[in-house]
Amino acid sequence: MSESKGRKPRLVADRRYSASKPKAARKTRRRPKKRTARKGGIRGWLLAVLMWPVRLLWRLTLAGTAIVAVLVGLAVFYYASTIPDYDTLLDGRARGSVTLLDRNGRTFAWRGDQFGGAIAVSQVSPHLKNAVIATEDKRFYRHFGVSPRGVASAMRINVREGRGPLSGHGGSTITQQVAKLLCLGQPFDPAIWASEAKYEAECRRTTLWRKVKEAAYALALETRFTKDEILGIYLNRAFLGSGARGFEAASKRYFGKSAQLVNAPEAAMLAGLLVAPTRYAPTNDLDRSRSRANLVLGLMEDQGYLTKAEADTARANPAVLSQAAEARAGGAFADWVVSSGPEFFTRNTTDDVFIQTTLDPAVQRAAEEALSYVFENRVREGSEAQAAIVVMSADGAVRAMVGGRQLRSAGGFNRATQANRQTGSSFKPFIYALAMQEGYSPLDFVRDEPYTINVPGSGPYTPSNYDNKFHGRITLTEALAQSYNIPAVKISEGLGRDKVREIGRNFGLSGPLVDSPSVALGASESTLLEMTGAYAGILNGGSSVTPYGLVELRLQGESEPLMGTTGGIGPRVIREDAAQKLVWMMYQAVETGTGTRARLDDRQVAGKTGTTQAARDAWFIGFTADYVAGVWMGYDDNTPLTGVTGGGLPAAIWRETMVRVHAGVPPRPLPMIVPETPASRAAEAQRQPTRRQQVKRETVLRQVLRDLLGQN
Repeated sequence: MSESKGRKPRLVADRRYSASKPKAARKTRRRPKKRTARKGGIRGWLLAVLMWPVRLLWRLTLAGTAIVAVLVGLAVFYYASTIPDYDTLLDGRARGSVTLLDRNGRTFAWRGDQFGGAIAVSQVSPHLKNAVIATEDKRFYRHFGVSPRGVASAMRINVREGRGPLSGHGGSTITQQVAKLLCLGQPFDPAIWASEAKYEAECRRTTLWRKVKEAAYALALETRFTKDEILGIYLNRAFLGSGARGFEAASKRYFGKSAQLVNAPEAAMLAGLLVAPTRYAPTNDLDRSRSRANLVLGLMEDQGYLTKAEADTARANPAVLSQAAEARAGGAFADWVVSSGPEFFTRNTTDDVFIQTTLDPAVQRAAEEALSYVFENRVREGSEAQAAIVVMSADGAVRAMVGGRQLRSAGGFNRATQANRQTGSSFKPFIYALAMQEGYSPLDFVRDEPYTINVPGSGPYTPSNYDNKFHGRITLTEALAQSYNIPAVKISEGLGRDKVREIGRNFGLSGPLVDSPSVALGASESTLLEMTGAYAGILNGGSSVTPYGLVELRLQGESEPLMGTTGGIGPRVIREDAAQKLVWMMYQAVETGTGTRARLDDRQVAGKTGTTQAARDAWFIGFTADYVAGVWMGYDDNTPLTGVTGGGLPAAIWRETMVRVHAGVPPRPLPMIVPETPASRAAEAQRQPTRRQQVKRETVLRQVLRDLLGQN
């Protein structure tokens, strides 16, 4: 009993603690639950509801970003695998270039897309490299191909200026601009685009989707090439105005030197072209181009590429154009030469072509200065009258050509080669050429009197002289010198109108010659180039001439020409003595006739005036022993000239041209035959003994000989 009373109670786990401890423990475990419940409630529920779309949007954003990253990565990988190698990307032209050389072998004009040759970043002038980076992408060497900060800044500026965010400033890096120049790897295909211009417009198109692709292509470029290689592609492909592709071509085009040698003001002018090549091209507006260059110099100074002293010196000594750039595009002459060559080697060439021409720069300047001088000093201000000039050698080699008052414009209407105008009295020498060929003398007579012809189907035709007078019995030379109409028609009809038309065609007039008596008065149309070439045939002794400007055509890098000249002296039209008699008659037209304003003080001149009905066209064409020149004047819309005849302003332009052309050229006599006058023939006859006098002299001589022999 006592033992049972003294036993210890059975050990139970729950009894390790006091009765109060489990309660305390339970209270400790429940407290967090109560706090969570109090923190939840309505506020917690609302917070959870609001956070759910945020969490969903965040998850979608992360997923979308991942998807976009994958897509961009795939696009970058695709573009990187399709980008050609570096050397292939440097020349981005879809067509070749045509370089025109004058008769001395110097470049004076370009056509097509000029590429000066590949040049690496390490080779260009440091000034040029710095100018491009300062102007286009000052963080070029620090970004990965795309500059989000630059894009955002550009969009902000566009919106502030009232445009759409993607209109105007693009914020593109140089790498992105290269992507655009490469048209995202899509080459020009004539089957897709109607022209290269439309292709380039498509490549420059700005849309959000294209911007995305452009960024992917830029990233691909960054993975394929180094920064200097990307900059090298840009420097070689950028269009810089006047047909120049790349900075090497532009440097040669504007300054006549390699891009390796340009100084700071020249580099700034070239870099300034990138924003708007045509607008800022120095050949279009040199002052505007220099103003833009000053802005670039300021950027170079701000970014530490130039000190203030260097920038001030560059501004004080702006870039100067080369002589070839001053001549711009070569004007009407270059247009004519290019159009006269094979299309696949000139207008649509895919090769780089060099054309040696007949152009004489000094003669070209003389013609341009003469035209400007006369219009500035002799023509009323505001006149819209036009004029054209052609100067050539006697073999048809064209030395100068002015196609209108816009002296050096390219691609315009060339009045020397494209304007078919009535020739007026400038056609008359071909009538007298036929007369000399038929054996007539310049001193033979013709009667200037009333004359009427009955033309079948048209009725009576009665020509009249410009002074409405009749001059009676006159020589052929006087009839030509004074440009009388009635004698010209009488001689033409007497010798045969068909023969007159034939001789005109043989001298090189390719247009249709009217089959009526008015053909003698220049009712037919021709171009100034053809008429000047026909007069060259008179000077050279009576052989036809095909005017030409192309001497030799060859491909770049080739020593052998692909073709030579296609013009020059052709078949004989009239005898040399007949041509030389005609030259004397035309000499009298300048000495005493309607062309006296064309006389030169130091040498002989032969020529002929021409004025068409109602003075719609005025001509003077003439020559010295060294050059043939033709001048046409009129309105493009055929409005009659006021107070102008061929012996007036055209003769004055001709004279001003030839005075300048012959500066320093020794005078030579014209190749002409002076005809015998009746008085000279009588004097010569008196000098020649008669047959009776000759017999008497011979008899006396024989008698003297006999006397001498008998004495011996």
